[in-house]
Amino acid sequence: MKILIIPGLTLPEVSDQNREAIRQAAGDNPQIVVTSQKEAALHAADAEVILGLVPKSLFQAAPNLRWVHAIASGVDMFLYPEFVESEIVLTSEKGLVGEHLADHAFGLLLMLTRQLATALRFGPDSWNHRPEMRFKEIELSGATMGIFGFGGTGRAVARRAAAFGMNCIALDRDQVPLSDEVSDIYVPDRFEEFLASSDVLSICCPLTNETRDLFDESAFDAMKDSALLVNVTRGEVMVEEDLVKALQTNKIGGAALDVAPREPLPESSPLWSMPNVVMTPHTAGASQFRAQRNIDRFVRNLLNLVNDEPLEGVIDKALGY
Repeated sequence: MKILIIPGLTLPEVSDQNREAIRQAAGDNPQIVVTSQKEAALHAADAEVILGLVPKSLFQAAPNLRWVHAIASGVDMFLYPEFVESEIVLTSEKGLVGEHLADHAFGLLLMLTRQLATALRFGPDSWNHRPEMRFKEIELSGATMGIFGFGGTGRAVARRAAAFGMNCIALDRDQVPLSDEVSDIYVPDRFEEFLASSDVLSICCPLTNETRDLFDESAFDAMKDSALLVNVTRGEVMVEEDLVKALQTNKIGGAALDVAPREPLPESSPLWSMPNVVMTPHTAGASQFRAQRNIDRFVRNLLNLVNDEPLEGVIDKALGY
């Protein structure tokens, strides 16, 4: 078996210890090649397994490919027709990234609710703005956290929201299990009701054909004018012009964003300068534990592949998650 490993932003290196674990899991003296994305096609002709990203050019150079394990939680970059229609199994780290994404979501949310971003913006002059800052600060206790997408990230957000004394509701297209924090999960037909019930709306869904541009003018119109939008997953689910308009006209109260509809978001975007918006540059996915968690899953899956057992984190390529 030839295994191609392509490090990237979320998997910057593969240690000798991890290589040995991969070698032992594969058995029968596998060939393991660690290469760059640029050089990967040169080694792909006889590769059966790839750990990394597979653009169309690499897919076309790997006719013997059986299984790909993504070094990303979102897999929209894999969903070109040739790959979707192939029999290649795609797995990912879905369900493993929720903890740090939820940490980041609450960090951004608190920047808004406790006026932390305002204090940082004013610096020493913030003392002269104390009354207005105190007037705008709100407590999360008793507020309703609406969680759009109740997978690993949504569940991690719910745990943190409950710890802050928030009431949690969720919406998911699938019949997913309940949790201690969420006793009822809305179906998509109740989308507007779900939006209207949320004081904080946390987007925790993948980017699919169904979710792209879903948060448009009509969605923002359905939200409370005091509602705060939090998004640490995929920016393309939001329509940028409609989001800007909703924030400028106070149709919603504010936005806490790690992702944007365009990335990198141009300096000319009004979102950068709005007082009711806080943003980070798509950094929520970082964690000191992320790479090893994904390597561990890859090793378990490699063992399962060899033993003809089910894999973890399998992506339904038709649905996109």
